[in-house]
Amino acid sequence: MSTSVSPLAPTSVPELLPVPGVVFTTAAAGIRYKGRTDVLVMSFPAGTTVAGVTTRSLCPSAPVEWCREALKKGKARALVVNSGNANAFTGMKGREATKMTADLAAGILGCKPGEVFLASTGVIGEPLDATKFEAALTEAATRLVDWPWLDAARAIMTTDTFPKVATAQVLLGDVPVTINGIAKGAGMIAPDMATMLSFVFTDAPIAAGVLQELLSKAVKTTFNAVTIDGDTSTSDTLLLFATGAAKARGAKTVKDANDPILAPFRRALTELMADLAEQVARDGEGARKLVRIHVTGAVSKKSARRIAMSIANSPLVKTAVAGEDANWGRVVMAVGKAGEPADRDKLTISFGAIRVAHEGARDPDYDEAEVSQYMKNDVIDLTVDLGLGRGTDRVLTCDLTKAYVEINGDYRS
Repeated sequence: MSTSVSPLAPTSVPELLPVPGVVFTTAAAGIRYKGRTDVLVMSFPAGTTVAGVTTRSLCPSAPVEWCREALKKGKARALVVNSGNANAFTGMKGREATKMTADLAAGILGCKPGEVFLASTGVIGEPLDATKFEAALTEAATRLVDWPWLDAARAIMTTDTFPKVATAQVLLGDVPVTINGIAKGAGMIAPDMATMLSFVFTDAPIAAGVLQELLSKAVKTTFNAVTIDGDTSTSDTLLLFATGAAKARGAKTVKDANDPILAPFRRALTELMADLAEQVARDGEGARKLVRIHVTGAVSKKSARRIAMSIANSPLVKTAVAGEDANWGRVVMAVGKAGEPADRDKLTISFGAIRVAHEGARDPDYDEAEVSQYMKNDVIDLTVDLGLGRGTDRVLTCDLTKAYVEINGDYRS
């Protein structure tokens, strides 16, 4: 965990109100470092529904496999998250550790092991000693509270430099409900149907199947539109819990994803996830600039996404941004290698509102001083218009600095 906060960190942190039905606490179990908060324990009431998406990596962690199985039932009573050890590539010992952790949590919190959701983040390939959880979980269960949420966000940090939180209040019919979200992630970020680790909570009464539909759709334009380094984690997990506590205030359970009553909730959920996703991009390891890549004029949205990701994952583009160099030649390279329809002589490339290339050549009005001044900004908008169709998309990334190499070169030291 870094002690130097990213210069791109949000200047203000929203106050997250309690979510009725959700209580939690944190503990120091000594998973990797002694004396550091490294466990988050959350408890939910009976009737809580859950939805989730996980990494598409073919080498998933043991907790990811556990969550996939637990999600089939759509019910949740607890969440246990640890940092410092990903419990990935740990074989049978890893699976035994997840079972032991779930059994411990279930016994302490009074639920079934299959209602306990697990997530781990940290070093890959090192066995996780689940016996360390027993004392921490037992003690933690005596001091469950509904606030402050920043403590929960801090407990799941690894190389993150700031806790990532977001909140929204919205009406479900005539009943106000709350949505809170936390996330972690700064490196090994190229989500594929999930995020690094992110957990979202609401008191709205929503059936598990409806929750799943809402989450799966929202993730496409939020967490799945972020890349830090092009590396998809073994542990990516995004879970959405709905306690249903708002029923006590008159809210009715939503059982149809097309119910018009869901429209405000759907928008708020997507906006909250987009907020968290941008915070992840802002906290990219060693990042000094947030980069928003816009692709327009593609033959389809899918094609636009692939081209945008090709640009966002290019080390040459990212280092050029770090050096405050509007090197459109590298952007052209990234477009060309994407394997998607593109015509060099129809390309238009802009940094901010400044068009630097047009119709296969440098823009005739190009002004080096003007674009150099723009590249000093903390947030860079890079736009590529392919001139071929109506497909558009946007992805978020950050620059690539020497600090990224230093952080990852020393990660296990």
